[in-house]
Amino acid sequence: MKTIRIGSRDSKLAIIQSEMVINAIKRFDSSIRTELVTMKTTGDKILDISLDKIGGKGLFVKELDDALLCGAVDITVHSFKDMPMEINPDLPIAALSEREDARDVLILPNGSCDNSKPIGCSSKRRTIQLRELGFDLISPLRGNVITRMRKLDDQEYQGIILAAAGIKRLGLEDRISRYFTTEEIMPSACQGIIAVQARKDEKTEYLAAFHSPESQVIADAERAFVTTLNGGCSSPIAAYAKYEGKLIVLCGMYVNEESNRIYKGSLRGKPSEAKWLGIELANKIKMEAMG
Repeated sequence: MKTIRIGSRDSKLAIIQSEMVINAIKRFDSSIRTELVTMKTTGDKILDISLDKIGGKGLFVKELDDALLCGAVDITVHSFKDMPMEINPDLPIAALSEREDARDVLILPNGSCDNSKPIGCSSKRRTIQLRELGFDLISPLRGNVITRMRKLDDQEYQGIILAAAGIKRLGLEDRISRYFTTEEIMPSACQGIIAVQARKDEKTEYLAAFHSPESQVIADAERAFVTTLNGGCSSPIAAYAKYEGKLIVLCGMYVNEESNRIYKGSLRGKPSEAKWLGIELANKIKMEAMG
């Protein structure tokens, strides 16, 4: 009997996302056995230093990549927004989930709200856009979703900003106090999409019930935009693509950190042009930023 070993970070959200993959495998073939293998990544262990100072998004995948390469697991599950732009060609993306709500949200504490405390926010992308909305008192916040919410409820912050997708998957939607539109805070590329990696040339037909062709198109456009702007974890870059009828509309944002000026733009085109749209929009915004 076939057994698929699924590698995952050990946070509650990561495990829920891996269980979504397991359920899709069972829908494809109920006779396939699955085994969940959890581990802490370097990014989970180092919480007192910002990601851009210790290696960026790759810190959330290194241990999982190693386990996949050495055969300790057969597939690994990630939040696609946490993956680096350069994917190891020996570990290609095998499937992408349907996109959950891509928006960012404000979470307020259980109990009283102390407005003298800062808003907890770990990303430059969010921080810059929050300042544009009039939020001035912002302080860094690292850790998984549950850790961040515990710090909030311990009155360390007046509120925290998180991705709606994770909150909804954790069943904590009732904690959301405000949804920011994608115009107010443009999301991180691929926010709300779960990615599954496998070894090159391995058969992964059992992921057929999980994979979303629509998410593939969206991801191709958004990641091409960020890659063309050489954007990594520390870069204030955002991208959001959506379907409008038979076309996709890609919106992108780039911040010149020296001038703190925000540049935005959008393009629409056919799904088959997704990567081209990302590259074209990035070059258009880059030219505008260079003046």
